[in-house]
Amino acid sequence: MGRILAAAYGVICYLIFLATFLYAIAFVGDFLVPRTIDAGGPVAPLVPALLVNVVLLGVFAVQHSLMARPEFKRVWTRIVPEPIERSTYVLFSNAALILLYWQWRPMPDAVWALAEPVTVNVVRGLFWIGWGIVLASTFMISHFELFGLRQIWLNLRQEATPVPSFRTPMLYGFVRHPIYLGFIIAFWAAPVMSQGHLLFAVMTTAYMLIAIQLEERDLIGVFGDTYRQYRQKVGMLIPMPKKGG
Repeated sequence: MGRILAAAYGVICYLIFLATFLYAIAFVGDFLVPRTIDAGGPVAPLVPALLVNVVLLGVFAVQHSLMARPEFKRVWTRIVPEPIERSTYVLFSNAALILLYWQWRPMPDAVWALAEPVTVNVVRGLFWIGWGIVLASTFMISHFELFGLRQIWLNLRQEATPVPSFRTPMLYGFVRHPIYLGFIIAFWAAPVMSQGHLLFAVMTTAYMLIAIQLEERDLIGVFGDTYRQYRQKVGMLIPMPKKGG
């Protein structure tokens, strides 16, 4: 019964992730949903809006990085069973994003606005390419492990979690962090860049650059010289092929 409940919990967390991810596309793209990066949220003067939005982005950044660290996980799994640790991490990340969607203060004044139709369409295309890279990259490694489903499946079948193996499939042979690259493209590809959107893009890009350093420290801790050699051969965010095999 405990394994079945854990599986149900993991599936619910994954479904919440899917909804949150789809909302993120519409939120950043400023379409369809009632509250977007530029419209629908509580109206506030510029400085209070700026402060609120910085705090919201900070909440997500702290949660997302802190709960991902091995040191935190070692303590956290004394409270949360290991098979649902990843699902719980995903749930907390989604909660931080939902809070951001709910409380985000639009800052709609334009910093730049593209007018030429071809340029606008190219930028819109880059927006979708960015999100496509994000989603595709999760499947190139292990989408279902990344979002906790593999862990609950192994637990349901009473199978041990395999020892992590180092792989560099497809895009990972050209760029070390294609998921972050996709997010950066999607967040900056805006035909109309509002003050709020610019704040969002700048802060999330800065966060990702910091997060990469933390993640790579953890990866070196797991894979040692194998990851160090990979880091020397493959670019962090600028795609380039592997050098010297």
